Order: sequence, then structure tokens, then C-alpha cells
Amino acid sequence: MDVTTKGLGDEGEARALAHLARHGLSLVRRNYRVARGPRQHGGEVDLVMRDRDGTLVFVEVRSRAGRGFGGAAGSVTVAKRRRIVLAAQHFLAGLPTPPPCRFDVVALDGTRIEWLQAAFDAF
Repeated sequence: MDVTTKGLGDEGEARALAHLARHGLSLVRRNYRVARGPRQHGGEVDLVMRDRDGTLVFVEVRSRAGRGFGGAAGSVTVAKRRRIVLAAQHFLAGLPTPPPCRFDVVALDGTRIEWLQAAFDAF
């Protein structure tokens, strides 16, 4: 059976979602996307979660087979962070009163899961 990149990504997101749920976060939205504009790239947030204190958490899930070359966490580039922030801003603009929020990364290196809370800030 062929393993696709999308299939691996979906599996990684499911693992990350289960991990975050075990730690008390609840799912608000999965794969929130913003279309590309004339002068900007589109954006996507893998998971939008709500923490127990009401904080909205925008989660980037990255999967790698191993930790070489910086591993999964090291693959979240500045350009990727900008696209996540763009999508988060778009998501927040649709809310009547935006709650506190943060940007987390769940890095999956093989069987290892690392949850990096407040991994980066909006620019």
C-alpha cells in the first residue's frame, strides 16, 4: 500500500489532536485555510484549539521520520510562521471579541511527540 504525504500529515494531525486533548484542550477547527490574495500567499492553521483558560491556540503540526536536520520543530520556517499568523488573524477577525491566543507547534519525530507551547509570536 502506498503511503502519501497527505496521509502521513493526516495521521500526524490525529496524533497531535489526541495528545492535546489528553492535556485538556478542545478542538475548535481543523485545517483552517485562507485563500491566496493578489499580493500574499494563503495561510493555513492545522488545528485551532481552546485551552482550559479560554486561550485560543493555533497549532502547527510537523512530522518527520527522525530528528536529523533540526527535526520537525526546526522545519517551521519564518515564511511558514507568517502564513500561520495570516490565517490566525483572518480567523480572529471573524469573532465578535477575540480571546487571548498563542501559537504552538506539535513536533512529531518518529514516535516522539514534543509540544512547544507559545513556540512563536505574531509579527
